[in-house]
Amino acid sequence: MSSANAPPAPSVIRMSQSITPRHGPPAAPLPQRKTAAQGPRVLKEVRKHRSFASLRAITALILREVQTSNGRASGGYFWAVAEPAGGIMLLTLIFSVTFALPPIGTSFAMFYATGMVPFLGYMDISNKVASSVRYSMALLSYPAVTFMDALLARIAFNAITQVMVATVIFTAIMMTSETRTDPQMDLIAIGLAMMILTGAAIGVMNCFLFEAVSWWQPLWAIFMKPFFLLSCIFFMFDDVPQPYQDWLWWNPLIHVIGQMRRSFYPQYAGEYVSYTYVFGLGLGLLALGLALLVRYHRDLQNS
Repeated sequence: MSSANAPPAPSVIRMSQSITPRHGPPAAPLPQRKTAAQGPRVLKEVRKHRSFASLRAITALILREVQTSNGRASGGYFWAVAEPAGGIMLLTLIFSVTFALPPIGTSFAMFYATGMVPFLGYMDISNKVASSVRYSMALLSYPAVTFMDALLARIAFNAITQVMVATVIFTAIMMTSETRTDPQMDLIAIGLAMMILTGAAIGVMNCFLFEAVSWWQPLWAIFMKPFFLLSCIFFMFDDVPQPYQDWLWWNPLIHVIGQMRRSFYPQYAGEYVSYTYVFGLGLGLLALGLALLVRYHRDLQNS
């Protein structure tokens, strides 16, 4: 057999097959390296923060407070206002029968309410704010909820509740009895602001101390027992003899109650009331408590 008619070698067949183009879509081009003319690569932001994230968290925590405050009882949030208001009105009625005439005015119910409402309002706000981080400990594990959200939610919820309690009590007393008072709304608003700030400041400070110092909470409970008598709820600060009057002046509740009483009794001067002392002390304690919580709140949560 001649060499011209001999079959092609297998290597030649494979080479020819690789050279012969195949039918079908063209292959995708290989990625090319960017040249300097194309400029630097720009990274795009993938995750965006939600708008008003803190406000959403605070609103959700306030709704949680509404749900947990007598949420299962018939009437719901109504009892959060009616319970303290009814208790103060009942005590007011009892003391009105026991005592004939108050030191100022003609209605012992109004005199007692002007002292009892700011005192119990302060106690409720300070106690609720002091336990706000412990109350929301499970929710603080989520990145969207911070300890500041828990504090602001409790301050806002309990402040609104206490303002409603004060409105119900004072309105009911003025509608059912002759008080001979002249309420000044601007002075009442200042008195409520002093009450809220004092309660929030003490609460924020105790929020840190209750978690950091194990023995401080029972000691604070003992310390607050005599304040019911040392805050001039049943008597006037002006009637306290010296040197006890100078000692009692450092109690901020003396100024809060004095401001509330001169808001209803125009003839009562209440010259000892100091806005500078109450607001200065409140803002100072609030700033100190927040600074300590910012520094140590993660250690307190993990302890």
